[in-house]
This record gives sequence, structure tokens and C-alpha cells, in this order.
Amino acid sequence: MRKRIITIMLILAVVLSIGAAAQLLPNARLVAQEAPPAEVQTVVQTTPLPIVTDNPYIIADIAEVASPATVFISVVWPTETVDTYRRPFSTWDPFGSFFDFWFSDPFYRQPMERTPTSAGSGFIIDESGIVLTNQHVVGNKGEGQTITVVVDAPGLEREYEAEIIGSDYSLDLAVLRIINENGDVFPTLPLGDSDAARVGEWTIAIGNPYGRDFEHTVTVGVLSAKGREISIYDSETGVPKVYKNLMQTDAAINRGNSGGPLLNIKGEVIGINTAVHAQAQGIGFAIPINVAKEVLDELITTGGVSVPWLGIWYQNIDENIARQLRLPDDKGVLIVDVIKGSPAEEAGLKPWDVIRRIGDRDVFTTDDVADEISKHKTGDQLLLTVLRSGRTLIIEVTLGNKPASLR
Repeated sequence: MRKRIITIMLILAVVLSIGAAAQLLPNARLVAQEAPPAEVQTVVQTTPLPIVTDNPYIIADIAEVASPATVFISVVWPTETVDTYRRPFSTWDPFGSFFDFWFSDPFYRQPMERTPTSAGSGFIIDESGIVLTNQHVVGNKGEGQTITVVVDAPGLEREYEAEIIGSDYSLDLAVLRIINENGDVFPTLPLGDSDAARVGEWTIAIGNPYGRDFEHTVTVGVLSAKGREISIYDSETGVPKVYKNLMQTDAAINRGNSGGPLLNIKGEVIGINTAVHAQAQGIGFAIPINVAKEVLDELITTGGVSVPWLGIWYQNIDENIARQLRLPDDKGVLIVDVIKGSPAEEAGLKPWDVIRRIGDRDVFTTDDVADEISKHKTGDQLLLTVLRSGRTLIIEVTLGNKPASLR
């Protein structure tokens, strides 16, 4: 009896064990099925933004080195007499402008003496005292002006007389020589490569806005654009002056900054601060330093820059002109007039000639002609393909030097 009970108990234990195992196995399978799959992480390779420098004082360091080589320029021209008109009525006269226009009379003319002045900035490029600046700051050689250059370098804090050794109106560049009787050695600024300058890079302008009260003002911005063209009214000539291929920056530039350096983050001069947009803020312009580098030696050695010149007045050709002149198409530029004594006249070019090619370059617009001529120097010879009365001619022209009166 006892053996039978033990046997039954063993059988029940085995059955219970099998049942428990049967209950555990499905649960185990369920856990395995419901377990979340392993996450797949996508690693994105990022390129860190380039850091200009680890030195937070890089601008201050550049300014500290460049400021002593940046000078203040003051110019005084000889006193001149100009005519003014005194109104015969009271100071306040609502009809004054009407009277001045219709009834200005020598009886009311009052001669008045005035002494023209100007001021600006510049920077020293040679330790002997050679200064680069804008032509509109100092004028031209031989105008009788007195030029004072104020240097504020350690041990050289003084005013120096200076003279113009070269200038060019069309490029708005001038080179001065400091009259250095004591043989002083001046600090200089290195000239960079404006062609290599990139839009968006840092720029630093140093100059003397509004005179000596704000001398050695440092402003910072970026190179906003390259190749800008602007037109500025010239009070001396009475006609707008066109500047091409300028660098645009939002570094603050004001009156008095003209002629000062525009620097890159290496402390190199990449531009000469020249103009500012009068109706906007943060739009200033500088002449690329490479423009100055190309003519610097010529300015110093000859006093000016020779400008290659053909000597014609010309215009674009449209469909109407092409039809009236019975041209095969509107390709080329039409010569309207030939200046007497010019290289064009000497070569035999005539009004109504159509320039179709210059050398190996097809010509479509007046800009094409001007651009091709600007790539050459005075004395270079050009082969012009010209259409005249239905005939194609090849005319050789030797470029001359453009007269100053036409620049």
C-alpha cells in the first residue's frame, strides 16, 4: 500500500513538472517575440565650420600694427576769388532765388576769397615715406596745394610736408612722398591680393572720419561683394564719375576715410577705401589693391598712368540701325565719329565703320570694345576687323595714350 502511494505521488510530481514547463515555454517565446529590435543609429559626418583664429584679440592686434602706418592727410589749395551776389533786399526774401536767376547784375556782385581744403586718409607702403591714397583727396600735381601728412607712430608723432609724385583721375589713385629730411624710417603696410579675397571674409577699415577728432578709427565688417559699379557726381567736372570693379564692404566708412586701407584678417591691404552709398548704411566701396599694384611703379616713375586709347566715339547696333545701314546683322559696334589726331584717324578708321572683331575676339557691344582695349597698353598694336560699305577690312591700329582732358 505504501509503495503504491509513493508511486502515485511520483507520477503526480512528474505531471505537474511537465505542465509547469509547458506553461513557461510559451511565455518565454512571447517575451522573445515582443522584445524591441535593436536600434540602428545613423552616424552623420559633419564638417565643423572653419575657425578664423583662436585669438579673440586678432582684430585688436591687427589694428595695433596697422594704425601707425595709416596717416591723416590735410590739403590746402591757394586762395582764390569767387563771385557772389548780394540781394538788394532783406536777408529773408521769399523771392530771392527768382531775383538771383533773372536779375543778377554786376552791381550786386561781391567778390569773395576762399581757400579750398580737403582731408582724408592714406597709408605708408614704403619705409622711406611713400604714401598711397585717393586722387580726390589730394588733387593733381602742380596745382599749388600744400599737403600735410600726420604720422602717429611710436617716436614719429609729428606732421610732415608731402608732395605728389603721381596721380590718376580715372583710377582715383595718388602717390605721395613724405619730405623726410631726418631720414626717419616709417612703419608700412603689406599689400595683399584682392583677387583672392572672398565674399564673406572679414574686413577691417582704418581711417580718419571727419578729421583728426576721430583719427585712427577702426571699423570691422565683411567683404559684401566684388565687381561693383557706381557713379558719383564730380563737382569739379560737373559730370558723374564712374567707378568700376569696386569691392563692397559693410565696415563703416565715412567722409575722411577716403584713401585709408581696407585690410583682411591677415593684416594685408586688399582695398583702398573710396566711397560710401549716401542713401544707405553699411554700403561702402574700396578700390581693389591689385588695381593700384598694377600701376604703382608707373605712378612713381612717370607721375601718371598711360591709358590705352583708340580715339573714336561709338555705339551699339540694334535691329533698326542694322536695317537702315543695310548691315547683315546687328553684330559689332558702329563708329559715330573719329577724333582728330587720334590713333584711329591715323590708322584710317572712318565714321560709319562697323567694328566686328578685335584680334581674335568677336565684338557685340561697346563694353566689349572698352574691355578689350583696357587689356592692352599704350603702344600695343591691334588688328580690327571692320565692315565698310559691304566690304570687310583688316585695319591695324597702334593704341595711343588717352589725353588727360578726355579722362
